[in-house]
Parts: sequence; C-alpha cells; structure tokens
Amino acid sequence: MAFKPSSIKAEKESTGRLKEDENKIKKQTAEEMITLEEEKIFREGVVSIRDLIAPSAFRVESSFIQLGDLYCRTIFITAYPRYISIGWSSPVINLSVTMDISMFFYPVKSAVILKQLKNKVGALEAQISSDTEKGAPRDPIRETALRDIEQLRDNLTQGIEHFFQFCFYVTLYAKSKEELDQTTEDIENIFGSKLIMSRKVLYQAEQGFNSTLPMANDELYIAFNMNSSPIAASFPFISAELTSDDGILYGINRHNNSLILFDRFSLQNGNMVVFASAGAGKSYAVKLEVLRTMMMGTDVMIIDPEMEYKHLCDAVGGTYISISLSSEAKINPFDLPRPVGSDISTEDIIRSAVITMKGLLRIMLNGLTVEQDSIMDRALIETYAKKDITPEADLSNIKPPIMQDLVEVLEGMQGSDELVMKLKKYTEGTFSGLFNSPTNVDVKNQLVIYSVRDLEDELRPIAIYSIVNYIWNVVRSERKKRVLVIDEAWWLMMHEDSARFIYGLVKRCRKYYLGVTTITQDVNDFLKSQYGQAIVTNSALQLLLRQSPAAVDLVQRVFMLTDSEKYLLLESGVGEGIFFAGNKHAAIKVVASYTEDQLVTTNPEQLLAIEKAKREFEEQSKK
Repeated sequence: MAFKPSSIKAEKESTGRLKEDENKIKKQTAEEMITLEEEKIFREGVVSIRDLIAPSAFRVESSFIQLGDLYCRTIFITAYPRYISIGWSSPVINLSVTMDISMFFYPVKSAVILKQLKNKVGALEAQISSDTEKGAPRDPIRETALRDIEQLRDNLTQGIEHFFQFCFYVTLYAKSKEELDQTTEDIENIFGSKLIMSRKVLYQAEQGFNSTLPMANDELYIAFNMNSSPIAASFPFISAELTSDDGILYGINRHNNSLILFDRFSLQNGNMVVFASAGAGKSYAVKLEVLRTMMMGTDVMIIDPEMEYKHLCDAVGGTYISISLSSEAKINPFDLPRPVGSDISTEDIIRSAVITMKGLLRIMLNGLTVEQDSIMDRALIETYAKKDITPEADLSNIKPPIMQDLVEVLEGMQGSDELVMKLKKYTEGTFSGLFNSPTNVDVKNQLVIYSVRDLEDELRPIAIYSIVNYIWNVVRSERKKRVLVIDEAWWLMMHEDSARFIYGLVKRCRKYYLGVTTITQDVNDFLKSQYGQAIVTNSALQLLLRQSPAAVDLVQRVFMLTDSEKYLLLESGVGEGIFFAGNKHAAIKVVASYTEDQLVTTNPEQLLAIEKAKREFEEQSKK
C-alpha cells in the first residue's frame, strides 16, 4: 500500500498537536496538584495545635531569647559544694515566678568510674606522701578528698551507690528585660547562698530554652558528676504540704495542687484568725469550714454582725437568735456557768463573774473612775448575794440577777448617784430591752448563730461582749468539742476591756475543748492592739486572704512573710491566700462543691436568685 506524502505530513502534524495538548494538560494538572497540596499544607498549618501555640515572633540574643512579648533566659549549674542538704532546690521551686526546670540523669558504669577513682586515689596519695617527705604542712583539702573518694569507692563496689552525670537547668520568663535581669540575679543569689555555682547561657540561649521544653532533649549537656545520695536530695517535689490523716478540707495547695486537710484540734490549740480585705472571700471560707466541721460532729457557735449566716443556718436546721432592743430573745449578762465541776470553786466563779461584769459596765458607761470601780465591785457582789449566790451556794439551782437588781443595790449605796443615772438608760430608758431580762434562748443545737445586725453601732460592742460571755459560760458548763466564730472581731478591739476579755478567752479555751475563730477586715486596728497581736500569737491556724495595699506591710511584719508572699497576698483572687498551720504554711485556694457553694455564697446576686427560686418553688407547691 502506498501513502501520499501530503497525507503523511498531515498525520504527523496532527500527532504533534495531540502530544502538545497532552503535555499542556499534564503540566496544568501538575500545577493544580501542587496548588492543592500547598493549600492542604496551609490549611493543616492553620488548624494544627503546633501553629496555634507558636509565638508570633522568635528573636535570639546572646544571653536570652524573646518569644513574642516574653523574655526567656536559661541558667545552668556548674558546681556543687561538698555537701548539699535535702530539698536544696525548694527556695527556687517555691519562688513566685514563672519558670521551667529540667533535670537530666546520665548513668555511668561503675567499672568506668571505679577505674578513674583508683587513678585519682593514687595521685592524691602520691601528692600527700611527697608533701610529708618535704616537711610541708598537711593539706586538709587533699586529705578530705581522699577520704571522700575512698568512701565512694566502697559504696560503688558494694552497690550502695550508683554514679551519674547530672544536669540542672532553669528557664526564667519575664515581661521585660529589666524584670528578667532582676529575676536572674535573685535565682543566682539563692544558689550562691547554698554555695552552688550557676551561670546564665551565653550564645546558647536557644539551646537552653529547648533543653527545658517538655521534650527531653538536652542540647546544652553541661553535666556534673554525682552519686545517688546528692541526686536524691535534688528531688524536686518538695513544696510545703499541709495534709493530715484526718480533719477537713480547707482548700487546694497552690504550690503543687495537693489537698490541704487539717484538724485544728490536733495542734497546740484550736484557735484560728482570718484576715482579709472586703470581698476577698473570708466569710465564704469560714462558712465552708463550719459546714465541714459540723459533718465531723463538732458544735459551732457564730456571732453574725451582718446576717451573712442566715441562709446556711436555715439549710442545716440550726438555731438563729437575733439580738436587738425589740427582739424576744434575751441574754442576761449576770448568768453563771452551771453545773460546775469539782475542779472550780463557787467562790472563784463568782469572782470571775464580777470581773467580767465590770468590764461590760466600763464599756456601757464609757469608763469608771477609781471610786466608781470600788463602788461597782461591792455592788456586784451584793447583787449576786441578793439572789442567794454566795460561795456556799449550789449554782445548779440559782436564779441570776438582772440589771434592775444592780440598780436597786446601787441606789442604797453612797456616791453611786451618777452610776444609777447612767444605768437607768439600760433599765428604764431606750436600751432597756437589751439586758434587763433573764436569758430565754435555746442553745441545744449543733449550730447556734447570734445575730446583732439590728443593733445600733453604739450597742454592738456591748452586745457582742455579752454574747461571748454567755457562750463562755455555756462552754465551761460542759466540756464538748466546739468552735466559736467571731465575725468582724475588730468591734471588740475598740475597747480595752472587751479586747482583754477575748484575749483571755483565746488563751483559756483549749482547756475546755473550744476553738475560737476571729475574723476581721480591719487589719490595722486589730493588729495595732496589743491584745490583737497576742490573739494572733495564740492562734495555731491563720488564714490570710487578699490584703489591701494599706495593710499588707503590717501583715508582712507580723507574720514574717517574704516579699514574694507579700505580693502574692496583693495579687490573690477571691478565696486565694496563705494558710498557716503551726510552723508550716502554704499558698491556698479555697474550693467548694456546687451544693456547698449554694449554701455558703455571699454574692448578693446569687442570693437573690436562690431566694427567687425558693419563692417559685413554694408557690408551685401551694398550687
């Protein structure tokens, strides 16, 4: 078969065009595939966790790196002293700064290190022998090194010790270069105080940062030879722990997220002080303690100045006693403790009651002169005698006098006209509804709350003094595990007699199985009183929540806080602070379950919502 040249040429041209079109399609398809692949990679990069947490910028300098707005610097340890104590890293780990710490352990075979130690022993012995032959004085450093090496050889041979190369790195974070330099200096000073030599990285800032990331990559490899014992002393988890086998939960340890469980009665006394500024969560924390203490079977008595504990009282079925000029509940300040044990004489009880009453009367009458004090002393003894309360009386069957009986006795005494006139305000005048009646309150309940919210400010210190005295009589009548909470205790610090009375109560309550909790937000007035500081000294538990700048310096001085702890109190959130238990203390965060939060909250908005829900539930129940 023969083909024409023209047809062959046309066929070749057609085949060439087809190949060109095919190549164009392949090229276009390849470009589209590359574009799709790039878009896929881009989309994966946008949504990946690595790209989300990556800093916006990364700048490497000679001694630090900058991650966005943060400055980072790594410090490494180059040498240790001959002896380091257990927990040597605690001051650094518990320092209130942001940091990352990495430790790397590289085991060394015993055979290798024993051979090196043998050579070292030979060299030291030769040097010592040479010095002896020359008549040179002994070298204590060489002799000590020889003894240490011999001891280490024995321990390695017996398998008691193992040998490692140990790396310790600390990466610090700060918001400015100046802050980073200051923090670096603080860390180096802490290490230097323990004779530990440290240095900051130089031209290895990136490697130092990478070595403290949670990736277990040691890019610095600056190691120090150590055996097992000093490495064990480097164990990092040595934050302050306040956990006991029994007790209640006070909160979470902010150092290491462990639980702070404690029994206040396991210490030398069961007293507690709570200091905080307004809105810092002090009432919330105390209510939680009250709720959890009651679960352990402890009786609780509370003096409530602002009706903050009413909701809690209703929830647990407690007794709420409102003390005011018009209320039906009355407390007689002349009450005595009964029945009385054989260890206390009736004469001592009467004498103590007279002294306590004189303290109350000084507050009521705004002080007594020397002459009036003597008259009042005799009048009180006669007032008790008027009701047949004498050293020979049986206090289990007596009826205490009231304020009117004291006025009648004073009216028959010379030089008491002014006292009678002042006291008639409390028997016949405006304040007659407060103290001129026998006690009629029922305190046979696990939770008893005394409210003084409806009293005028002038009468609050008097009423709180009288209530505390009544509670003290109840406590002395029967030994039982109890807790007394005095909220806004600064009211009692306003007068020397009431401050002295509370101080005496705090000192003596341990003998009667009572723990006293004093709460105040007016820290300056409380701590500047000699009795206020004495109350702090006699309280084994202390809770410091957020403080105001005006009071934090005084708190730091009284509680001997470090600067870091001082700033922690200034920057703490609601329910955060420092918890002291005896000689130990730790940063705390008070936490509550949802149900507990509903019972103890002091947030007005939350309380209104609870009241609204309660009313709606009652209305639906009626329908």
